[in-house]
Amino acid sequence: MKQKRTKISKITVVGAGYVGMSLATILAQKNEVTVLEIDQQRIDLINSRKSTIQDKDIDDFLHNKKLNLKATSIPEDALSEVNFIVIATPTNFDNKTGYFDTQSVEETIKTATNLNNGCTIIIKSTIPVGYTEQLREKFNFEKIYFSPEFLRENLALNDNLYPSRIIMGGDSESAKLFADLLLQSSFNHQAPVMLTSSTEAESIKLFSNTFLAMRVAYFNELDTFALSRDL
Repeated sequence: MKQKRTKISKITVVGAGYVGMSLATILAQKNEVTVLEIDQQRIDLINSRKSTIQDKDIDDFLHNKKLNLKATSIPEDALSEVNFIVIATPTNFDNKTGYFDTQSVEETIKTATNLNNGCTIIIKSTIPVGYTEQLREKFNFEKIYFSPEFLRENLALNDNLYPSRIIMGGDSESAKLFADLLLQSSFNHQAPVMLTSSTEAESIKLFSNTFLAMRVAYFNELDTFALSRDL
């Protein structure tokens, strides 16, 4: 994807966990990034140039790179005048109900659209297949896209810096621009960029997660077999 950028984008990342902290760090190299977080301890860490997660690459960037990065707990300050709002809040799967807890995603979208109806919303949280389309209808807001992450624990920034692929669930100009922001902020400018529907992007994330889980289960069984045979 080759797209010329004429100005710095203003981006707010909601949530400072593995996904949010790594994205905020990589995007703050070339853009104006604000992290919206409810945890004051995390806010203080970011504003003191310290990582909220264990990741040596993030620590290195915060100490040695010039990053345009700050954190706040005030939605009006973080959401009102930005181009992109990236939702990276937790959506834990509830084994009892069989559903993801997406309340934080919906609350963020409601607040964001009330404060800034010109923004583009990118969901990075794990969500059910078909959920983005439901959100567009519920909030009567078209510029909501899903873009999955494929991150390893303690290597979140590295996986963003060297992506195997960038997937964007939308092909509008603003969706393409955000995909290009990710690409140009990475160290792998040759990474393939795939523009799909949001439902396809959600499916890719689901299939990737289930394949990895299946692979772990398979090797656990091999390990159990080897131990039972003293191999």
